[in-house]
Amino acid sequence: MSASPEPSAPASPTTRPDPDVSSPAPTPRRSSSAWLWLLLLALLAGGGWYAWKQWQLVEARDRAAVADADLRLDALDERINALRNDQRSQNRRLQQADTTNRVLRDELHGIGTRASLIEDSVSKLADPDRHGAQALRLDETELLLTLGQQRLQIGGDLAGARRAYALAGGVLDGIDDPAYLSLRQTLMQERAALDALGIDPRVRAMAQLDAFARGLSLAPVRDPLETAPRAPWWQRAFGNIVDVQPSDGAVALRPADRAAALAGLQLEISLARAAAERRDDAGYRSALTRADGWLQRLAPASAAQARQREALKSLAAQPLSLSVPTLGSTLQQLRQLRTTR
Repeated sequence: MSASPEPSAPASPTTRPDPDVSSPAPTPRRSSSAWLWLLLLALLAGGGWYAWKQWQLVEARDRAAVADADLRLDALDERINALRNDQRSQNRRLQQADTTNRVLRDELHGIGTRASLIEDSVSKLADPDRHGAQALRLDETELLLTLGQQRLQIGGDLAGARRAYALAGGVLDGIDDPAYLSLRQTLMQERAALDALGIDPRVRAMAQLDAFARGLSLAPVRDPLETAPRAPWWQRAFGNIVDVQPSDGAVALRPADRAAALAGLQLEISLARAAAERRDDAGYRSALTRADGWLQRLAPASAAQARQREALKSLAAQPLSLSVPTLGSTLQQLRQLRTTR
């Protein structure tokens, strides 16, 4: 048997490419798109970096502007404070200038017033009807009379008042105007009243007080216990402890009591002298009244004690102040005459 021939394989039809199957051609396209993405990313990164840098520059510029504005505000505040200080100093200077101007205005007004017074005085002195020399003499007379009255009333200076009135009389004698004849008579009466006062009553009272203190003599008083040596034993034993005396007019017998009473008397006389010095009538009489009490304490009732007490009463009755009823009458009459003329 012959072998049958093997059937030949049918001819394969022409193969076509499968569209679903990937071919090697698209590979270049993927690489180009990646580069594009990378380039885009690089551009975006560069743009972001540039924008960040610009933002930093803007921030730095803003911070610099804010700092510059703060510096300018500080400088402006300092200038405003300086201007305020200058304004205050200018206000103070203006106030000082205003005060100075006010003082100068017052001084100028005073100078003008004094100038007008001087002008009036010169015009009065130049007036032939007024007699300038006579006006000067009258002014001097009025001044001397005023000084004499004040020295007598304020200081009690009788001698100074007499000298002032004597000088006023000498000046008034140089005026030959018969209108002032009555003024001379009034001045003579007032000078006679001053001369009639004699010594100043204060000086007289102080001198009499000194004379009374120098002439005061107190006889020693003996203790009755010493004059009775045969007194009972109980009286001799207890006499130094208990001493019975009348309550009215008790005389100090012990040396210590007499020393205390004598010191009290001298003290009251000194107080009376001080009161007379300042013309204190009430204090002067009160001191002499207390001195009379100490005098009764030192000496028993006798003729000598009566004379001393009478001397104290006469001292207490003397005035201490000057009394001139006609004092100031010449000055008042002079002013009236000058006013009417």
